[in-house]
Amino acid sequence: MFLGTSEFAVEVLRRLTASEHAPQLVVTRPDRPRGRGRRLAAPPAAEAARDLGVPVVQPASVNDDAALEAIAAVHPEAVCVCAFGGLIKEPLLSAYRMLNLHPSLLPRWRGAAPIERAIMAGDEFTGVSIMKVSAGLDSGPVCAQRTEPIRPEDTYGTLSARLAQVGGELLVQTLTADPPCTDQDEREATYADKIDSDDRRLDPAGDARELERVVRALSPHVGAFVGLPDGLQLGVSEARALPDDLGVPGQLVVADGDGPVVSCGQGGLELVRVKPPGRKEMSGAEWARGYLR
Repeated sequence: MFLGTSEFAVEVLRRLTASEHAPQLVVTRPDRPRGRGRRLAAPPAAEAARDLGVPVVQPASVNDDAALEAIAAVHPEAVCVCAFGGLIKEPLLSAYRMLNLHPSLLPRWRGAAPIERAIMAGDEFTGVSIMKVSAGLDSGPVCAQRTEPIRPEDTYGTLSARLAQVGGELLVQTLTADPPCTDQDEREATYADKIDSDDRRLDPAGDARELERVVRALSPHVGAFVGLPDGLQLGVSEARALPDDLGVPGQLVVADGDGPVVSCGQGGLELVRVKPPGRKEMSGAEWARGYLR
């Protein structure tokens, strides 16, 4: 059986379905309103499961009696969890062999946003961990890990795609080999808190290199933004750190043919791709030509 919700979980589900460990049931979250029209839409894992011909249930809670009955009817030898986004409680927690795929090298970056936090922190590598699910936050014994480098140009989108592929392969291998699992060292634990609006804001008082990492970490799914002197909040989907100090932090410097540069406390941040409020994404240079008219 498979518990998953997000786009990241979809690639893992596809890999499982193509293996000898094909799930007999997918449990995911209920449909939720999306987009400007706020129409109900199924989670990515639900759509993928239907395309793959795997039965799907979408309970309000995986711990509800109806959900527990649906799971018990399948008699799963193992329950695989990946980017599910719901709390798993007893008796489900102890009823089955339950493995979670987490996109970090545990105990580093436990929590909701491990890929984003690894890029933001400037980590040179990350990876995937297969662990036994426990009542704690990503704190169960680790059964397998695989390392993946973080490339200088990586965004959330490129890195998460590789980690999903690597993780799917590792999960299949772990289900087959059933390796021993080792307790995590609590002294080494760090936490990847959920991304909030403060994380998305690019503060020109900071180091341009750090701000570039924020942009990469939040692209394309969440998005960063910078506040300009006239009060405009400009979305930034691609940026490049420049070494030279250009003046007062927050000042917008524009050169013909180039993307605009926000002066920072250290260096400058070139806005390569931007998304003005209510408009489509465009090059920074294109936006600047209209902005300065």
